[in-house]
Amino acid sequence: MPKPTIAVIGGTGAEGSGLALRWAVAGYPVVIGSRSAEKATATANELNVALPAGGTPLYGATNAEAAAAGEVVVLSVPYDAQADMIAQIADHCEGKTFINVSAPLKPPKVSVAWHPPGGSAALEAQAQLGEKVNVIAAFQNISANHLKDLSWQADCDVLVTGDHKAAKQTVMELVQATGLFGVDAGALSNSSVVEGLTAVLVGINIRHKIKGTGFRITGIARE
Repeated sequence: MPKPTIAVIGGTGAEGSGLALRWAVAGYPVVIGSRSAEKATATANELNVALPAGGTPLYGATNAEAAAAGEVVVLSVPYDAQADMIAQIADHCEGKTFINVSAPLKPPKVSVAWHPPGGSAALEAQAQLGEKVNVIAAFQNISANHLKDLSWQADCDVLVTGDHKAAKQTVMELVQATGLFGVDAGALSNSSVVEGLTAVLVGINIRHKIKGTGFRITGIARE
């Protein structure tokens, strides 16, 4: 069965490009989205240089073009840009699985959990996109520093929240394709807790003068 095409909106950023590379390594067709098609293409070309033999080459497009081409749409932009970006691509997301990666942080106290007016970034995305789009929240607690390092042995988990069973299963498979371990963390309303954990990790990094901390769920059988 052919793998679905993944559109990574905001794919020129650190986390989006890292996820895009890992999915391409796993054989998924990936299109990088950006406000500028030229910038998206440049990032895709850079990632293709790092792509091992057997991977599927990436390509770039505008955000709207990428969202239209993707069977799965991944939004990887800062929270402050989320609503505007969704407005640009919403018409191309109906009936699709939509992965929201945003973890809202409120300067200057980015190590203190903060919840946006809608409860969480993912809940706000679902409200903006409507019921015909299946929003799943994932990858909020993964350090972008690790993703492009294909030799990194992942020792942290991805908490996945969402209300649509089939869409959540698709995302769990995509988590596995990145080399990470996905944990079903319940309903989309739980995304408020998961997003808030990012601020906890930021604080741990600052206090211990390290980078790239993560969470691992114990007690689950792993292959």
